[in-house]
Amino acid sequence: MLDIQKIRSDFPILSQKVNGKPLIYFDNGATSQKPQIVIDAEVKYYQEINANIHRGVHTLSQLATDAYEISRGKVQEHINAKFAHEVLFTSGTTHGINLVTNGFASILKTGDEVIVSSLEHHSNIVPWQMLCEKTGATLKVIPINENGELIIEAFDALLSERTKVVTVNHISNALGIINPIKYIIDKAHAVGAAVLIDGAQAVPHLKPDVQDLDCDFYAFSGHKMCGPTGTGILYGKEAWLNKLPPYQGGGEMIKEVTFEKTTYADLPHKFEAGTPNIAGGIVLGTAIDYLNNVGFDNIQQYENELLAHATKRLLEIEGLKIYGTGKNKASVISFNIDGIHPYDIGSIIDKLGIAVRTGHHCAQPIMNFFCIPGTIRASFSFYNTIEEIDQMVEAVKKAQTMLS
Repeated sequence: MLDIQKIRSDFPILSQKVNGKPLIYFDNGATSQKPQIVIDAEVKYYQEINANIHRGVHTLSQLATDAYEISRGKVQEHINAKFAHEVLFTSGTTHGINLVTNGFASILKTGDEVIVSSLEHHSNIVPWQMLCEKTGATLKVIPINENGELIIEAFDALLSERTKVVTVNHISNALGIINPIKYIIDKAHAVGAAVLIDGAQAVPHLKPDVQDLDCDFYAFSGHKMCGPTGTGILYGKEAWLNKLPPYQGGGEMIKEVTFEKTTYADLPHKFEAGTPNIAGGIVLGTAIDYLNNVGFDNIQQYENELLAHATKRLLEIEGLKIYGTGKNKASVISFNIDGIHPYDIGSIIDKLGIAVRTGHHCAQPIMNFFCIPGTIRASFSFYNTIEEIDQMVEAVKKAQTMLS
């Protein structure tokens, strides 16, 4: 059982007021709030050990390097990667996906196929479109049904010996649908395809076991799991990371440089050119420690309770429709009210201190499927409460009355 009030006291922003009302923060799908221990860890780095890493023999550089690599080890353990050098620090999920697509530009050719899903964030669509345009490969799309779930039979039919990459998100940012990624990975591997999983929306809610999943790549962002912005992780199997060329050139990623030829550093440094977000990388480890201390089993159980309560209460509102009604969901609800633009609802309840997301959530193909301009998205975290959900429901009712 979680002590929600104790947890909430860890997050200083939750005690403030917005527009004169106590903040109710339901935009966790966009970014999570940060506990004081994470904020303090970033301050501590700059106050006590600020130095560049992997280059200096002086004490501060060694302290910073040790802290950075300890954090890499924490990520390795957290996702159960086989080796620490399979864990690459990035600026976020988008960076990780682009790193992979850049590498596949030297592998794909005309006639090859890449499969994505209709549930993807733009960050897991556009880089693959760019890759296909560059290489002559063809982009194939797994369709969804009216519940917002992938049509697995259609995925099976798309697979062939021409399939070289399959990429799907673990959890949909727009609908909260949890995809059957283990099945997708196994089927893709059966035809020899590599698999990248976009885990940006999954890692706040669960611990991915990349060895059990057997995915080739798994990308996620730190800021959605109580860590700093500008941080992320790309996990890649050692064999694939050795096969792909470097994404960027510069310092850190080299072994030897001459004007005749440059040789590249071993993993993971081959893909970590330049001075990284050192503080962010270190503090990401602090955020992971915090979440593990709360316990992901506890987080999942509690967030499922929030989701069930919010679903029940929102459906009491006449004319309200929820998008993404599949059986397996994370704590995200996207909804609209007949005859009212989502932006208008979001604007009014913001005046009551309630932060939700409105729009297409960087997932326009989903909105096009449902023939809507966007949705109101309420995304919950383990520091939210049943009482906050009830207040949101009453606020939505008030907005509906005002706008009808």
